[in-house]
Amino acid sequence: MPSNSLFFSILVLLNCRIHNMRFKAIVPFIIVLFSAGSNSQNIPVHKTKKQIVVDGSLSDWETPFLGPFVVHNSGEKATQNTFISLSWNEENFFIAYNCTDSKIIGTSQKKDSQIFYTDDLIEIFIDPDGDGKNYIEVGVNAFSTNYDLLLKCISPACGGWKTATEFDIKGMETVSKINPEGYTVEIKIPFSSLEKIKNGHFEKPKTGAKWKANAFRIDYGNTIEYLALQPYKTLKFGFHQPAEFAVFEFVE
Repeated sequence: MPSNSLFFSILVLLNCRIHNMRFKAIVPFIIVLFSAGSNSQNIPVHKTKKQIVVDGSLSDWETPFLGPFVVHNSGEKATQNTFISLSWNEENFFIAYNCTDSKIIGTSQKKDSQIFYTDDLIEIFIDPDGDGKNYIEVGVNAFSTNYDLLLKCISPACGGWKTATEFDIKGMETVSKINPEGYTVEIKIPFSSLEKIKNGHFEKPKTGAKWKANAFRIDYGNTIEYLALQPYKTLKFGFHQPAEFAVFEFVE
């Protein structure tokens, strides 16, 4: 895992083919500070005036892609690259993933299937009020199958969680597309759907608002890897460590 004083920036060149349309994008990785008191990164969520069509193609995206993801509990380099871009407007939170994958594992399944045990997929965990007591989890595989969960802490150390599988994010859209390099995923989450979370203390974000959140990928290909945008300091609770989530900051 990177040391507490490490600043780093990486410039990567992505050559992505999607729907037989080839495009090249220079993708800057943000400069990350790991402070002595916290492991949290500040991840920018850029506001957009452009209409984003959730079709999995990424052709509407103008905001930078961040990454690559690293092994979630060590910060070591992943076998295959994962990049993410975050955007928002007055009504919705948008997330896009670009995943290199030479061996895609999974199938199209019904909504809320437990694909995290079997399929290559991406995930995002969101705790808008940052209290670590409840947060949402969304996962999508390479075949557009998705699930959405509400997790609530039921132990003093937050090592035990009650999962509300009946929870649904109304109006959420997820679309994945497989391409010669791997797969891409787009997600739209309406802010109005999050206002209904009991004791979630959700408020529609304004410029400068900060959420605790983190982004992940499970890769079941040639080597099983659990990857994160921000790595964790311990293995104690796997991905479920809201105290170590990154900070998503809504910016213009």
